[in-house]
Amino acid sequence: MGVTIHREAHFNAAHRLFRAEWSDEKNAAVFGKCSNPNYHGHNYRLLVSISGEIDPETGFVMDMKQLKELIVKYVEDYLDHKNLNLDVCEFKELNPTLENIIVVIYNRLRPHIAVDKKLSIKLWETRHNSATYSE
Repeated sequence: MGVTIHREAHFNAAHRLFRAEWSDEKNAAVFGKCSNPNYHGHNYRLLVSISGEIDPETGFVMDMKQLKELIVKYVEDYLDHKNLNLDVCEFKELNPTLENIIVVIYNRLRPHIAVDKKLSIKLWETRHNSATYSE
């Protein structure tokens, strides 16, 4: 039996959903307003959850201060106030959809979380649109 802890964070970023090999008309038909050639932005809300056994010495599943520092370093500093298409190497060739963004965040955090802990991430792009990614 384990416990799950949660840490919430926020970042703001712009992006454009499109495929370069498609026509403007096809991009507009598939991605709608999100395919605006001048980009558009979101105020993302992130929830990082760590599950595992409580350490009998510290009483922690994971030190929340350490989790906060990891999120700041590997997510907020990396994505906040960026144009995802232009400024973030993972999205030079990868469409920065909600689904792809959450996988990038997961892959940036996973190496820094103990292997005996489960990592789960939820990301809201809007109040109504979110995704969850976990092991």
